[in-house]
Amino acid sequence: MTASNDLNQFDLAPDHKLYEGKAKIIYKTPDPQVLLAYFKDDATAFNAQKKGAIVGKGAMNCQISSHLFRYLAHQAIASHFLAQVAADVMQVQAVEIIPLEVVVRNRAAGSLCKQTGLELGLVLPFPLVEFYLKDDALGDPLLTPDRLTLLNVASTAEIAQLRGLALKINSLLTHFFQDCGITLVDFKLEFGRNPQGEILLADEISPDTCRLWNQAESDPHRRVMDKDRFRQDLGDIEAAYKSVMERVLAQEL
Repeated sequence: MTASNDLNQFDLAPDHKLYEGKAKIIYKTPDPQVLLAYFKDDATAFNAQKKGAIVGKGAMNCQISSHLFRYLAHQAIASHFLAQVAADVMQVQAVEIIPLEVVVRNRAAGSLCKQTGLELGLVLPFPLVEFYLKDDALGDPLLTPDRLTLLNVASTAEIAQLRGLALKINSLLTHFFQDCGITLVDFKLEFGRNPQGEILLADEISPDTCRLWNQAESDPHRRVMDKDRFRQDLGDIEAAYKSVMERVLAQEL
């Protein structure tokens, strides 16, 4: 599939809107297999119970995600990414999103600490892979292996493939961010099926979907470079996102 860098052939008019989520709006194009993902400045947390905006977030997340998708493509990780066609617009392949959020954790943080009592920042003995049902109405619940089988949102073989891909992506991104002076604490991935039934990495990879800590900072608040700054009212959110973007884009592919 050939990507186009000419936005003039596309119209981000409301009647071309296919879907609007918390962070992005998806638009149709003349090619049904190609969509446009517009990254919004809107910010939400706690399953959209907290809402706000981060100035420039959409453009920063789009640029970060585009660069990371290109990097992963060089490492043989197939994704829905085709091209970045504007600062805040990404051209992507149309995929059927698998209703699972695949979370990989390298250190204890967030819900893992709350649910287990593990100390914040504890280095885990192995990367922990978790599957959550992608359903806002249900609060995106954590799924056990038997519940995954019961819900049948993906086959046993696909679940194994998703787990393998998540671990490989984790290894690649951990080293990438290490070179940026950033610790990849944990992150969320989403995947989709193309018309041929192939599983592709989808959605985005950004400070909205990753916990990122500045390795040059030891203070537990100052080191945060991700959406936890919004969740926890830590301030300097735009500066943190900008720092991540600058470090990511400085890495050659």
